[in-house]
Amino acid sequence: MTLDRLEPLAPETVSLEESVGRVTADPIAARVDSPSVDASLKDGFAVRSADLAQVDAGRPVSLKIIGQVAAGASSDQTVQPGTAVRVLTGARIPTQADAVLSEEYAEVLGDRLLARKGAEPGRNILPRGSDVRLGKLILPAGELISPGQAGLLAAAGHDKVSVFRRPAVSIIATGDEVVVPGKPLGEGKLYASNLITLNAWCRRYGMQVRLAVVKDDARALEEALAQAVVLSDSVITSGGAWTGDRDMVVKTLDRMGWQQVFHRIRIGPGKAVGFGLLHDKAVFILPGGPPSNLMGFLQIALPGLLRLGGHRRAGLPTILVELAQDVTGRYADWTQFVYGVIENKDHKTRFHAIKRTSRLQSMAEAQAIVMVPEGETCLPAGKMVRAQRL
Repeated sequence: MTLDRLEPLAPETVSLEESVGRVTADPIAARVDSPSVDASLKDGFAVRSADLAQVDAGRPVSLKIIGQVAAGASSDQTVQPGTAVRVLTGARIPTQADAVLSEEYAEVLGDRLLARKGAEPGRNILPRGSDVRLGKLILPAGELISPGQAGLLAAAGHDKVSVFRRPAVSIIATGDEVVVPGKPLGEGKLYASNLITLNAWCRRYGMQVRLAVVKDDARALEEALAQAVVLSDSVITSGGAWTGDRDMVVKTLDRMGWQQVFHRIRIGPGKAVGFGLLHDKAVFILPGGPPSNLMGFLQIALPGLLRLGGHRRAGLPTILVELAQDVTGRYADWTQFVYGVIENKDHKTRFHAIKRTSRLQSMAEAQAIVMVPEGETCLPAGKMVRAQRL
């Protein structure tokens, strides 16, 4: 439902050096062949394979050395029958040569080469276009660019690429009790750990982030939201998501005329999460309790933000794990998400649910999340399931 309401942001052109981790906005094809010539894979001698057909260990073949070619150098030399050209790794293969004899099988005596092993056609030659062929599709639209793919794009003749813009995000923490880290902590107050956690997750994906802390004041919250939708592509609120006297987020958004898509869903933790549009900007409402706050972000807000950035596979990556013990949910009529750690042992990847009483420590130690789906209350030990990697 969330992803159906969102479209990727407008594309922008970035340098290849800045492209890693970005999502391609258009298909990208090769502009050149790479390598641009038939090239030697080794230091050795360019030869005609037919000249070495009679070589055996006791009877080497003698060839006349007629020149040398280094990588990047042009060559108009032709390997005639009975001749060879010295070539270095990456060098262009001279005309009529069809193999490279590796130098460990060659002995040089003046201008003569004694070949002590044969070389079949194509031996130690990297054909033109074998890495990248002119016009070949390198990356489709919607593909996340990896470091290796950036190198391939460079080989294919690109120095700039069109990618979807990453969303700029405003994160607004609400509550009279919330204090920005670094300021004095008064009695009954708490530091805005949710704000820092959400900021870290957004920056992990390269998003630009604005942070704000707003008191439980309707006018201040409305001003903060109005500014956020002007300066950012998406807004996340943290706290004030329920229906109490000081839970003002939804009431304020209603006054501002937002289009609510949903508010409160059957997931635990995180049931107070909400989503809608304000002036066509995505707004994600997250509850204030740390486990609910983070889970609502990971399951609802993060996929939405990734969709804005053009990701086709919006959400956390998953792996197949074996449950080390029973994983239980609280109720059968909602989906339960359980934090855990991963153990790799005896060629198996096992998931251990975290049972600590400290909410923040459990979240900090978590490496993965397993889902107990709606309609079930227990996943038995030994069951193979998909886990979200953190």
